[in-house]
Amino acid sequence: MMTAYRPVPALALAAFALLAAPSLAPAADPIVFITTFAPGDKGGIQAYEFDTKAGKLKALTRTAGAENPFFLALSPNKKFLYSIHAKQFGGKENEQVAAYEVVGRTGELKLLNRQSAEGTAACYLDVDKTGKAVFAANYTSGSVASLPVKADGSLGEKASFFQHKGSSVDPKRQKEPHAHCIVVSPDNKYVYAADLGLDQILCYKLDPATAKLTPNKTPFAKSPAGAGPRHLTFHPNGKRVYVINELLNSVTVFDYDAESGTLTEKQTLSTLPNDFKGTSYCADLKITPDGKFLYGTNRGHDSIAAYSIGEDGMLTLVVIAPSLGKGPQNLAITADGAWLLCSNMPGNNVAVFGIDAKTGRLKSAGDPVKHPSPSCIMLLP
Repeated sequence: MMTAYRPVPALALAAFALLAAPSLAPAADPIVFITTFAPGDKGGIQAYEFDTKAGKLKALTRTAGAENPFFLALSPNKKFLYSIHAKQFGGKENEQVAAYEVVGRTGELKLLNRQSAEGTAACYLDVDKTGKAVFAANYTSGSVASLPVKADGSLGEKASFFQHKGSSVDPKRQKEPHAHCIVVSPDNKYVYAADLGLDQILCYKLDPATAKLTPNKTPFAKSPAGAGPRHLTFHPNGKRVYVINELLNSVTVFDYDAESGTLTEKQTLSTLPNDFKGTSYCADLKITPDGKFLYGTNRGHDSIAAYSIGEDGMLTLVVIAPSLGKGPQNLAITADGAWLLCSNMPGNNVAVFGIDAKTGRLKSAGDPVKHPSPSCIMLLP
């Protein structure tokens, strides 16, 4: 005797499909760590949750005990955050590098340890691609150092130290070396230090296993005389390096030879309007993840210069937009390339801008968030 066929109700099929399908939980909004550059109890690292739909920052946890945390760096596995630490920034005592464990998605940071940065006015940190080495650039003393990272994320004593030597053409700002940033190449073979006082981008070969640096066969590339190179970044394709020049208010494009580590200058463009007559100094630059647009900050003109990046790596100015605060110090761009955050350090606020994916133009997401003396922004995707 045959059993009569009874169709399964559509609602039951839909419910079964939901149970059988893999979980597609929405991606978590990024966490944003923003420093408060101040001594003593006033200094700290504030965590925010960033709403990627509305472009809004929501305050989470504040980490106290971080004194003068001028700059931050995040480990490749996103488990550890490294910060400058100094009781008196740029004083007689060497700054320190503090290692923190990132606890969950609440913005909580657990201090692991601190090690000497081996110099004064430590102003930049980076981590190599293996997460086994942290690098520090020291502005006042004009030196760079590498520190090994232990298995638990804490820092060991220095593996390398190099004292830069020399001067350049500006009698006020370039009498001596001033290392202003230190950046690892995408292939993890080299480490580059922009020295404002020397008008040089110094190159070191990296041994990731030991965190040791050695001067490259071609030890440096020259920036334009008096430029004062401050920060540098690699294009996402790994073929070019972009350097923002603090003193001459410009951006220089270099071709990167991954085999030899040499940099070859290709172009230098101003970050300011032609008719600007005041005093201004560049600070930071960032490139969108798709490699189409570059942004640089002008402190004094209080603006963000936006450029499109051609197939050949050359820059074309798109617009120079107000930073919505005094002294734009640091920039960050979200992983989806949709938002740019700008810390206006003496302006005591953080401004958020939407990025037009076609033109690169910036659109304010609303009133800037009040934040005391924000010197660095670090995104945790």
